[in-house]
Amino acid sequence: MTEETPGFDEKPDVPSGATSDDAAESAAPSEKEGTAAPAGDAAQSAGLTAELDQARSALAERTADLQRLQAEYQNYRRRVERDRVTVKEIATATLLTELLPVLDDIGRARDHGELVGGFKSVAESLETGVAKMGLQQFGKEGEPFDPTIHEALMHSYAPDVTETTCVAVLQPGYRIGERTIRPARVAVAEPQPGAGPAAKEGADDESEPQPGAEAGGRKADGEESGGPEEG
Repeated sequence: MTEETPGFDEKPDVPSGATSDDAAESAAPSEKEGTAAPAGDAAQSAGLTAELDQARSALAERTADLQRLQAEYQNYRRRVERDRVTVKEIATATLLTELLPVLDDIGRARDHGELVGGFKSVAESLETGVAKMGLQQFGKEGEPFDPTIHEALMHSYAPDVTETTCVAVLQPGYRIGERTIRPARVAVAEPQPGAGPAAKEGADDESEPQPGAEAGGRKADGEESGGPEEG
């Protein structure tokens, strides 16, 4: 007949000499770790958010710097292009100004019928070349006088003009685009003083006989010659 050993509950291994309080303290750290984990995640998330905000701020600053540099570069390009065009116009105007006396000689030779032979071919080639460079001639007889493009060298009065008019072109003017490199030198004529429409109307009124005056004259003559004599 075998003997049965009495049953007993299994308990965790506890070192010899340890009490039940020590066993409870050994199980407590695991619970503390479980509650401390969410707090650590929140702190890490806040740190990442702060770094992201700094990165966004730095990106915005770099983008603004890039846009400012691009705008400055575009302004620089436009300024350089404008200066280049201006320098080209000034150089062209300077060159053509030196050629104006030659063009004047060609014009005088043409007016006197001396532009013939090889000289004519050279002159026409020169005129074609300067025209391609943008040189334009202006100034005609009969056009109104404009002090911005005309230079009056002679002055006179004429009865057949109603305003200050260019009656002779002594030297033609030249321009390049809107830039005048030499005004047209002209002789101008103005209307004669007192020859306006009002003066003419006054003169016509004075020359026409008045009906009353004419009748009065005839009556006076009749009284002198045909009236009856008193006794």
